[in-house]
Amino acid sequence: MNTTVTASTGNSPSTRRPFRFGRWFRATGWRHIVGVIMVIFSVFPLLYVLSAALNPRGTLTGSNHLFAEIGFEAFGRILSDPTNPFGAWFVNTLLVASITAVATVFLGALAAYSFSRMRFTGRRVGLMTIVLVQMFPQLLAVVAIFLLMSTISDWFPAIGLNTHIGLIMVYMGGALGVNTYLMYGFFNTIPRDIDEAAKIDGAGHARIFFTIILRLVAPILAVVGLLSFISTTNEFVVASILLIDPEKQTLAVGLYKLVSNPNYADWSAFSAGAIMAALPVMALFLFLQKYIVGGLTAGAVK
Repeated sequence: MNTTVTASTGNSPSTRRPFRFGRWFRATGWRHIVGVIMVIFSVFPLLYVLSAALNPRGTLTGSNHLFAEIGFEAFGRILSDPTNPFGAWFVNTLLVASITAVATVFLGALAAYSFSRMRFTGRRVGLMTIVLVQMFPQLLAVVAIFLLMSTISDWFPAIGLNTHIGLIMVYMGGALGVNTYLMYGFFNTIPRDIDEAAKIDGAGHARIFFTIILRLVAPILAVVGLLSFISTTNEFVVASILLIDPEKQTLAVGLYKLVSNPNYADWSAFSAGAIMAALPVMALFLFLQKYIVGGLTAGAVK
């Protein structure tokens, strides 16, 4: 008995449906339109800032017509002005943001691993406290932070007011809770069988954490580090209160002085400084992109 099986060719020209704009628009077309609108909405502020930075007049009036006048005088002014040490601001920002990001990621990963893998008294209360503390706005603690750092300056001037170490400690304390809770959820997605297999081979918690877990959670470490770096670079309120010396101020505080007086505001120099301040963030994002999109499976295979 012979049986003939005929394969169905669903993609053959005879069975392909004709193109209809209405069906395509309902299925995927509207997504393209929304995507184009969001791209335009996101790119326009960047183009406006770039146009303002290239405006030789130093005002925003001529920037209404994008790139109507092009010049690099604003970059020269902000780099050569002795009253506004942009180079010192830039170095201070990179120093504070880098140390804060690395320390926050490391301490947050240690805390998240402890909450995820260890069972101890007060674990549940600690997690709930982290969540509740993050519900209060950080601006409520500005006065308390200033008074605390002022008191510390009387006993330990090296970590008090007008010091980068004191500012870093404040940033680390403010971001540790939310970063710990964010990493805690990612740590829970890692199978515990990996830990048990390592313990059978004689590995302790320290070896498991540094040699196995950190490689598997590389995506969340990259995300937390990037977010911490960006938030520290853009932070203004706490830095303006703790840093008094112009040579020790960060970019957010220093650039604000360029436009704080409406009668002498140099918006072109401000825009030029903002563009140069965004370059380290862009470079860090491009460097960490492979870790962000890597995922847990790629780390487990490696």
